Amino acid sequence: MIFAALPLEDCEGATLAHSLKTPALRLRKGTVLTRAHLDTLAKAGIGELTVARLDADDVKEDRAAALIAEAVAGPGVQVERAFTGRANIFAKEPGLLVVEREEIDRLNRIDPAITLATLEAYTPVEAGRMVATVKIIPYAVAGSLVAKASAHGPEGLLRLAPFKPMKVALVSTRLPSLKESTIDKTVAVTAERLKPAGATVLADIRIPHEAKAVADALNEAREAGADLIIVFGASANVDRGDVVPAGLESAGGRVEHFGMPVDPGNLLVLGHFGPIPVIGAPGCARSPAENGFDWVLRRTLAGLPVTAHDLTGLGVGGLLMEIVSRPQPREGGPAQAEPGVRQAPRIAILVLAAGRSTRMGGPNKLLATIDGEPLVRISVHHALEAKPSSVTVVTGHMQDAVADALAGLDVHLVHNEDHAQGLSTSLKAGISALPEETDAVLVMLADMPRITPEIIQRLMGAYDPAHDGLIVVPTAAGKKGNPVLWSSRYFPQLLEIHGDVGARHLIGANPQAVVEVEIGEVARLDLDTPQALEAAGGRITPATRDPR
Repeated sequence: MIFAALPLEDCEGATLAHSLKTPALRLRKGTVLTRAHLDTLAKAGIGELTVARLDADDVKEDRAAALIAEAVAGPGVQVERAFTGRANIFAKEPGLLVVEREEIDRLNRIDPAITLATLEAYTPVEAGRMVATVKIIPYAVAGSLVAKASAHGPEGLLRLAPFKPMKVALVSTRLPSLKESTIDKTVAVTAERLKPAGATVLADIRIPHEAKAVADALNEAREAGADLIIVFGASANVDRGDVVPAGLESAGGRVEHFGMPVDPGNLLVLGHFGPIPVIGAPGCARSPAENGFDWVLRRTLAGLPVTAHDLTGLGVGGLLMEIVSRPQPREGGPAQAEPGVRQAPRIAILVLAAGRSTRMGGPNKLLATIDGEPLVRISVHHALEAKPSSVTVVTGHMQDAVADALAGLDVHLVHNEDHAQGLSTSLKAGISALPEETDAVLVMLADMPRITPEIIQRLMGAYDPAHDGLIVVPTAAGKKGNPVLWSSRYFPQLLEIHGDVGARHLIGANPQAVVEVEIGEVARLDLDTPQALEAAGGRITPATRDPR
């Protein structure tokens, strides 16, 4: 193919490279130029055009894209009609995308004119989702190159492994330290994981945390007709001889591999009980958040074999998030703990003191006094006495007056100019202002003076990232209240909240990470109304009113 700027008289039959507009004519790029086009352009004073002229062996872009797409598309996918040099490939049904990476790389290195892009290997897709696209960059490409890029077997270079509606048995071991409600939540989370694949929970078997009990449960699951068995240990597997792998082997099964280079997900056990795949789930599998367990589960639900070789090849890209339970090296941060010495988590306190106290009917409740001390100062003073790593206070309404009420206290003040837009804006302002090395934050409301330093310390003490205790929620007779402690793992999600709402939905979405601490009615006692303030011994003073 020749691509060049040519005199107008040499352009008949060539392809216009760039769109062109004159008072009498409008031509889109890719137009094959006729004598009539050229005559009109000559009258407009145009003497030269940039065009592409095809050689005898060249294949036009749409045809080339279609030929290559049809050649690379294997079972379970379909090619749509090519347009502007692009042919898109779509999934016919739900499943996992399987790609031949080395062959695709080889195709993309045939010539810069030919490109094939796909989703990541083993991406779960629904019917109708685009999984790949072939794009021919110039207006045509040599037929020999098209032939080379199309030389593949009937399986092509990408295919869909359809999900199979498996019957899945869940085996959960019990220890006194594990709440039954945690197992309930685990079963519910797993059922949701299975749903996109059309798989269902066949059996929910709960047993003591013993190898023999695991072996018996595996036999029970097999007799029930399970296609897949998932075992959730009450305690993490820390060795190939631990309860879950030992139970599998004592039942006559085999452990294919223990451990995987994906975090979260390191402590996964992969095995078989006869022909039935068995997955010893890591602790993170109790969470709906994506982790290494999902990668293995999806392949299994699509009927794809998972081997030790597969698992050990997952390391690149296997770090899915920062591991909050370990000290993280940070530029400019404090020195790291000595090897073998466990570093205490750095828990900050964030006090939200920006609201307009609309339910008070005018006064700013945070400036009301109890025993002569402003409400906001009492709450912040309690926060400081609990000895967190730092205390940050977000101000907004009556900023100067609130700041004056906190004079002399060792806190970092952050003003939220958007406080009228709702609670989420104060949460964002505060989270963004926390020290970089913060591992977790306790979010306090400034109108809860009955949250004592002792209560705050209990909540901070319940934070246990090593055992997935990443969200600490106080309760009153089982009902959730405030303040809530959040691992830094959830900071990105907290920053995405909008409007006059808090983060309750994140608690509901991450039940496996929640630790509940019963503290009584103070967890739900905030002073939102004049009556509540009066009952707590509070007084409205002239300082509570906005002078503007």
